[in-house]
Formats: sequence, C-alpha cells, structure tokens
Amino acid sequence: MIPSRARAKAAAEQKRAVEKSKEKEVPTLDEFLAKRDYAGAATLLEFERLGQARSEEETLEWLAYCHFHNGEHDKALKCYERLLQMPSVDTKQQEMLQIYIGCCLYYLGRYREAEETAMRGLKCPLRTRLLMHCANKAGEEATVMKYHKELTEATEDNLSLAAVHFMRGHYQQAVDLYKNLLLERKEYVAVNVYVAMCYSKLDYFDVSQDILGVYLSSNPDSVAAVNLRACNQLKLYDGPRAEAEYDVLRKRGAKLEDNPLTRHNVVVFRGGENGLKVLSQLGDVPPEAPLNLCIYHLRNGDVDEAAKIVKDIEPTQPTEYILKAVTHALLAQAHNGAVEHLRIAQQCFQLVGQSPSECDTIPGRQCMASTFFLLQQFEDVLVYLNSIQPYSDRDDAFNWNYGLAKAAVGEYGEASELLQKVKDEGMRREYCHRAWLARCHIMKGRPHLAWDLYQRIDTPDDAYNLLQLIANDCYRMGHFLFAAKAFDVLERLDPNPEYWEGKRGAVAGVCQMVAAGKERNEALREVVGLLQDPQRQEVEEMLDAIVPWATSLGVDVTA
Repeated sequence: MIPSRARAKAAAEQKRAVEKSKEKEVPTLDEFLAKRDYAGAATLLEFERLGQARSEEETLEWLAYCHFHNGEHDKALKCYERLLQMPSVDTKQQEMLQIYIGCCLYYLGRYREAEETAMRGLKCPLRTRLLMHCANKAGEEATVMKYHKELTEATEDNLSLAAVHFMRGHYQQAVDLYKNLLLERKEYVAVNVYVAMCYSKLDYFDVSQDILGVYLSSNPDSVAAVNLRACNQLKLYDGPRAEAEYDVLRKRGAKLEDNPLTRHNVVVFRGGENGLKVLSQLGDVPPEAPLNLCIYHLRNGDVDEAAKIVKDIEPTQPTEYILKAVTHALLAQAHNGAVEHLRIAQQCFQLVGQSPSECDTIPGRQCMASTFFLLQQFEDVLVYLNSIQPYSDRDDAFNWNYGLAKAAVGEYGEASELLQKVKDEGMRREYCHRAWLARCHIMKGRPHLAWDLYQRIDTPDDAYNLLQLIANDCYRMGHFLFAAKAFDVLERLDPNPEYWEGKRGAVAGVCQMVAAGKERNEALREVVGLLQDPQRQEVEEMLDAIVPWATSLGVDVTA
C-alpha cells in the first residue's frame, strides 16, 4: 500500500509540475495574434529576433503588421521602409510595399504623401480604396467619384465606402451599408460596433448602447467598443460614469496610458484635467485631440492659442465648424467687435444651422440662434431657442444666452429668471451677467436688487461700470433714490460735473415722488445724507428747501 501511495503521490506531483511548466510557457506568435495582443506579439518578435528564429524579412513583415494593428503607424512605416531596401524583395513585393507604406502615411495624416506613394504601388483593390480615402481627405470630389466607380461588391470595398460616408457625416448611408453586410455575413459581429458608432453620431445614444451591449457580451475586452460605450455614457450622463466603463479594461491588465485614444478620452471625461500636457503630446492622433486642445485653451481664456489651432483646421464636420465659429466670435469680442472675425463666426454657425443633416438637431438650432445673435436679430434668436428650451433647461450657457435674448427684446421678467438659473460661479462673476441682471431688476421695479449686485462686486472697474448703468437706468425708469445713490458714489470717485447734475436731478426726483405719495417719506433722510458738499451753493439751497419739509412730514433728517 505504501509504495503505491508513494507512486501515486509522485505521479500527482509530476502532473502538477508539468501543468505548472505549461503555465509558464511563453505564448506563440499565433496565440498572441488570436488574442489581438499586438504589443505582446511585437515584444515576442523582438525577443526572437535575437536568436534569429525567423529571417529578418519575415520578422519585419510581422512587426509591421503588429505595429499597424496596434495603432503604431510610425513604427510600422519604419519596418516597411526597411523591407523596401532589402535586396531579397522583388519588384512585385516592392510595389505592394508602396501600398502598405501609403496606408501608414494615411493614418499618420500625411495624405498627399500617401497618395503619391500609392500611385507608385501595385494596382489592386487596396490601392483603389486608399486613393479614394486620400481624395476624400483632400476634398477632391471628382477623384473620389472616380475611385468609387472602381469599387466592387467585395466586403472590403463596402466597408471602405461606408467609412467614407461616415467621415462625410452621411451616417445613415453608412448604417445602410453595414446592415446589408450583416444580413449577408452574420459572423461579422464586429461590424455592429461600426453601426453603433453611426447611431452615436446621430445622437441615438441609447440605441448605440444596446447594439454595443450585444457585441461586448462576447468581446468584453474590445478597446474600441468599450471606448464607444464610455463616450455614450458621457453624452447620456457624465464624465465619472464614462470613465468607469474603462474599469473592465483595467481589470484585464490594459494600460490606458499606452493607448492614445483612451489617454485622450480620460482628459475629456475629467473635464480637461491635465489637458495641456496630454493633448499637446498626442498631436492629431486621435483626430479629435487638436479640437479638444482648442477647447481647453478657450475654457482657460487663452483665445489666441485656440486661434492658432483653428487656423490650421480646414472644417469638414459640424463640430469643427462650430469650434471655428466660437473661436472667431471670442476673437471679435477680444478685439472690440472686429468685423472680419464676426463675419467668419456668423458664416460658420449658419453653415451648420442650415445643413440638412443638422438643421433639426439641438446643435443645429443653437447654431442658427448664434447666427442671429451675432446679427442682433433677437426675435429670430428666440424662435430657435424656444424650440430647444425643454432640452437645455439645466445648461448654464443656454440660460445665459436665452436670458440675454429675452432682455434684448424687453422681456425682462423672464430674462432675470433665466440669468439667475446660471449656477457657474465664474459665469455669474462676469460683468456681462451682472450688468444684464441688474438692468432686468431695474426694468421690473426692483432697483434694490440691482444695488445689491453692485455691493457684492469686488472688481473696481466692474463696480464703476455697473454704477453708471444703475445710475442711468434708474433715472430713466424713475427709481430716483437709487439713481441718486449711484450718482453720489460716482461723483466721489470722479468729480465729473455730469455726475453732480445727475445726482441733483435724482434728488429732485425723489422729492417729487415723495410729494406724489409714490416714495417713502424716509427717503428724504437718505437724500439729505447725500447732499454733503458745502462748496456747492446749490447744495445749501436744496437743503434749505428739503430739511424743513422733511421735518413737517415727521422725518428726522439728522438721525
């Protein structure tokens, strides 16, 4: 019994040792590729290169393949260029390498070089697709149509055509192509991710999430799918929920900082945190990086830096036109209403607002509202803002613009309510917000609230400007007590004769209102306190008239 137990124990230990050794075995290249672990595959190839397990030509081919599929197109380009110089590569292979090099250049944003390289390559379907995409990037419509006619019904050609539709913003046409492909080839489940991307672009975020859910149930570690799901969460909810979607990738060992797309999106999800450092390093990979860097500069008040980025962007998408419009509008504001900047901003907003794909969307209507805002046609502004108000009620920027438009057409009651809905402290501290809210209060008979706004200002220039607005608006609306108080402060800050004339007229107005029973008798005590300049003969004359009258009304002006 004992020997048999020993043998059994030894056999069991040997089995465990074998299993343990298998666990430590390095995966093969095929296994890495099957798992789409291209970084791991590239590392293995570099390691095997030391032992010359493969020929240098084969190693470079596989390295180029891995780098390309891992989004490292610059590294893939170097591999293909080295292959091109090898004497063992024949003419046909060289022509095919030109196509591969063209593909790398395309993904690096070097579209003209990609086209020139592809033209030297082997005539094949891949070359046709590449040249069509290069022409699309260059905006050469006739050339796009030329290569479009050369496409076949092959799967790759249909996918490429759908991609062109997607880049042009023709999302429904792309969806139709993808759906037709899925009807024929149901095993192409990854195409569902492309469909989900289209629905996300069409603002059908819930639909996009449902389609992604089906794919992610069997491919939970797909970076592209998880990333799209996170982006949808940002649109539907907020940044923290969006970033939480990346937890599944982190748990599987993914290094988000190694992926340009996830690095970029983490910055977006965190509201621009660490944006200058990360976005500057990313360049134009992904393509949204320069746009978000521009937004970062705008949010931080650096309009000139944002303008440098916009200058190099030739808009093709609605978001790019909107960003260019906003930047030029802010440049106009910074340069005292520069006409050229206003013209460019108005044109860009109008292009988006009138485009068939955007005219009935919320951003499209916001753009038309902005167009008319710049043209100072506020009745038209309200037509568009009224139509989207139910969807934007909690948006500070919307309530700001809606409030200003209401005030501009004289609807001061609603305007004040909208301006007070703005919660962002930075926006509430801006002079424009305080000035318009003060004017609304004055116009609705609440001058004391306008005076409260002045007393809370801690910026001397803004305080001075607001005093002028309160003084003049209150005088015009018959709120003479607050007009007198405002002119009094202005006169003490700047002994301008106009301020004294304004104060004297306002004091007379207070007396008139008291006599008519439209102002409290106690207001006389306050105006007497404002008339304390013994150097002016008019002050003595006014006090000689007001003090006895106030006393007869039972008002102690000396209190």
